[in-house]
Formats: sequence, C-alpha cells, structure tokens
Amino acid sequence: MFTGIIEAVGALRAINTSGDGARVIIDTGVLDLSDVKLGDSIATNGICLTVVAVDNSSFSADVSSETLTRTGLAHYQTGDSVNLEKAMLPTTRFGGHMVSGHVDAVSEITRIEHKGNSIDYWLTMPAELAAYIAEKGSITIDGTSLTVNSLTAEQFRLTIVPHTTQQTIISKYQVGTKVNLEVDLIARYIERLLTKHTANVQEPSGVTHALLARSGFIK
Repeated sequence: MFTGIIEAVGALRAINTSGDGARVIIDTGVLDLSDVKLGDSIATNGICLTVVAVDNSSFSADVSSETLTRTGLAHYQTGDSVNLEKAMLPTTRFGGHMVSGHVDAVSEITRIEHKGNSIDYWLTMPAELAAYIAEKGSITIDGTSLTVNSLTAEQFRLTIVPHTTQQTIISKYQVGTKVNLEVDLIARYIERLLTKHTANVQEPSGVTHALLARSGFIK
C-alpha cells in the first residue's frame, strides 16, 4: 500500500521487452534505497512494481503484459521522468489516501488553466470509472494523491498547488499528456457492497436443520 505522497522524481533508464512482458530499470534520484530489499514494492508513476534488483541509485522490476496494457508504461521513452514512492510503513504519516498501486485506466489532460499561484488541470474521465470519481473525493494521478475539485459527465478538474508541482512530474504535463489513473479504493469497495452481483450469489437451498430432522437424517 501507498499514500500517494511522492518521495522523489526518478527517470526511466531502460525498458527491455521480452515476450509479452518487459523489464524496466528506474534511476531513483534522491530516493533513499538503503532500506529497500528484493521483493519490496515501489510505486512508479502509480504502478506498483516489485524490486528484482537494486543498487544505490536504481532498481529493476519485471512488468507483465497486463500492466503494459492497463497503464501508459508501454509508451514511456528512455529518460522520461517518473514519480516514486516506497511502500508505506505502519509508522508512516498518512498524508494522502489509501493507494494500491493498481492502475485502473489511462486518462488524458485536455485543458490547463493558470489561476493565481495554482494550476487547474482538466482530464478525461473514463466512462467505466465515473461512478468512483466524486467532487472533493480522492484520486491518484501518476501515483500522486490529489483531490477532485469539480467534474462534468466526461471530465474532472484538479487544482495543483506550487508544492505539488515542484515535488512531482506534474510540471511536465501538457495538453495531450496521458497519465495513470487509480480511483479511490474505498469507493470501489463501497460500490461492490451496495451492488447485487447475482452471478456470485447462490440462492438458498431450502435445506434446514428442521427439514433434516423430519427426514430422519439427524436426531
């Protein structure tokens, strides 16, 4: 699990495809890797990657075909900047929201508007995720925990303050930039609880303790 508070900006050193998957090497910039071990998770632009090799300034991870299909990673170029966050600890200050690192879809920036010291970004809202995106709710963009400030039927707006611009890759965004999107995990579970999934619900069999006793199977 992650919090969506970016710890460092790194860069894609290499992406080597093999079969349906790939292996990536990420330069980690100022991210402290002293406590990172093989098998640990590092969110890279919001994608939860498992460390398979690590040194003082980089780590490597294997990427499945599902990840390449679901995220924007397949279109990244060597040298592209990426947001980085190590998996949270039980003692971590929870500054963002619950982030799983499982990208739901790719969204696209459609409009950028400067307002005072902040910047508004409008992004496309995939129809299949619209139910999970709410005004003043949390959303993750390239691994960054952000707040939805308004939305229409097809788009939503984020307002980015200077600190977030300075600490993440958001300053590189332009109209047309594609970003990884993860909806609020709690919203997804609430929808699951409130929606009847008949395919997964079995009808009562009608077999009761009283019926078994009347039929002589139990005393």
